[in-house]
Amino acid sequence: MLLFLAEVLANYQSAFNVFGYLTLRMILATITALVLCLWFGPLMIRRLVERQIGQAVRDDGPQSHLSKAGTPTMGGAMILMAMAVSTLLWGDLTNHYVWVVLLVTLGFGAIGWVDDYRKVVEKNPRGLPARWKYFWQSVIGLAAAVVLYVTAASPVETSLILPLFKDFVLPLGLFYILLTYLVIVGASNAVNLTDGLDGLAIMPTVMVAMGLGVFAYASGNAVFSSYLQIPMIPGAGELAVFCATISGAGLGFLWFNTYPAQVFMGDVGALALGAALGVVAVIVRQEVVLFIMGGVFVMETVSVILQVGSYKLTGRRIFRMAPLHHHFELKGWPEPRVIVRFWIITVVLVLLGLATLKIR
Repeated sequence: MLLFLAEVLANYQSAFNVFGYLTLRMILATITALVLCLWFGPLMIRRLVERQIGQAVRDDGPQSHLSKAGTPTMGGAMILMAMAVSTLLWGDLTNHYVWVVLLVTLGFGAIGWVDDYRKVVEKNPRGLPARWKYFWQSVIGLAAAVVLYVTAASPVETSLILPLFKDFVLPLGLFYILLTYLVIVGASNAVNLTDGLDGLAIMPTVMVAMGLGVFAYASGNAVFSSYLQIPMIPGAGELAVFCATISGAGLGFLWFNTYPAQVFMGDVGALALGAALGVVAVIVRQEVVLFIMGGVFVMETVSVILQVGSYKLTGRRIFRMAPLHHHFELKGWPEPRVIVRFWIITVVLVLLGLATLKIR
């Protein structure tokens, strides 16, 4: 929106051309999303408290979590609002990638909102039944996959790219739709599983978004993509602005979500942010890099799969409790220690992911 206005004003004053620079708009998008969260955060928390929209805590989990009962939840709506406004202000609204990532994010957020609303407002412990949650996730994920497949301008946009191998390009054909669907839905649920401690999910999300923003910027630039030998995806650079809004809004939310949390993200935020990371990774053809940088999300998800599988097959549990962060809590680790150590792991994994830009 403001980019269009700047382009019009540039006809009268050349100084407005500066807003055409992607790097400046990334910075402004980050700051805008951050300020919006800091501004509206206290108001939202007060409204949630007044309406008694508080988190219900399971009594079979870590006992330290019982004191969190009643903490306002659905704070992820704050993140989505900041991301949407900032993207609309600083993104190029003629770029179809911007609309795909924004609509997918808001769509998954809507699914999470319904689930949260049923749990904390209607006091329905089941929330949105799993089959319906998965159904709507599948609908949105498949719709995004089909749109990206149909609008692909070159074969490389629907091919599998492996890091470390500069000459490996595997055309996927229709299997691209399946891969895209799995990445979007899988990433969404992985972030949701990780969102169990104060600040545990949001900071890795911020860091992974920053890493994907670098890939988006390089993929959309002919010079950088050629030098780094990564796929050139025309228009993908605008996703760096979107990634910047995730980082800004995430840091703004962390201001209130850091231990001890004043507000929880809820499914409305976790499902949406995971889907956002997934669709960005698909567009810039870095699904494998997302798997690396989002390693914390991966191990949380794998821990649940292993726990459930082991219990059903053998009647025994591998971990004291799943997801994995609860296992360490029950081993005696204080919550802040678990959180910060998972953050440190994410920093290392994001750096490894970025290293694949040069090691090819």
